[in-house]
Amino acid sequence: MYGQFTELQYRKLFLDYLYGFISENKKGKFEHIIKNRTRYLTVVLEDIYQPHNASAVLRTCDCFGVQDVHIIENQNPYRINPDVTLGSDKWLTVHKYNNAEHNTEECLSSLRKKGYMIVATCPHKDDYSVYDLPLDQKTALVFGTELKGLTDIAMGYADSYVRIPMFGFTESLNISVSAALFLHHLTARLRQSNAGWQLTEDEESEIKLHWASSAVRHADLLEKEFRKNTPG
Repeated sequence: MYGQFTELQYRKLFLDYLYGFISENKKGKFEHIIKNRTRYLTVVLEDIYQPHNASAVLRTCDCFGVQDVHIIENQNPYRINPDVTLGSDKWLTVHKYNNAEHNTEECLSSLRKKGYMIVATCPHKDDYSVYDLPLDQKTALVFGTELKGLTDIAMGYADSYVRIPMFGFTESLNISVSAALFLHHLTARLRQSNAGWQLTEDEESEIKLHWASSAVRHADLLEKEFRKNTPG
């Protein structure tokens, strides 16, 4: 609660306030893009050691409307490469896991508790292809490094395995290319399905407020002023 307001009511009020500092064109983009955003499909990056590849995945997530990215930092800390993301990271909700003894376990167990099916992206004897992976529940796609792939912990958490069919001598794709192909096919299938992939009203409000705060300079100072002048 924020005084006499619920969290959702407060978000809406503060969002309206921040919208006063944003152009009509930008507000129109927010309202249009939010309707194609999803949390039904999410991406997990486990210990990616090449930051430009992870940054390219963030850009891909934004392009295909995937809001949440979960970054596991076991040995390799991730730093955003602005020349690769082109600012896309500020429109995403990025979750980092780097404080636990087993960061992979913390991330994947948390997602499972939230109802996600954990899907490892790797060839496996019991795998699906990107064309027939079931999308009947929320899905977390887990990507590992090009060099070693996913850890045993990540593989052990997987409910399913998925691959991109390939017909050449090379057995794997660069992670950024792989993520782009997975998200292109899966988001297209998702939007043609009856799955409830759309955001809730509360989620829309939360994300638009995040976007507005990213778009307005000194949004933190504006919020302090807003709270001081908001009754309740």
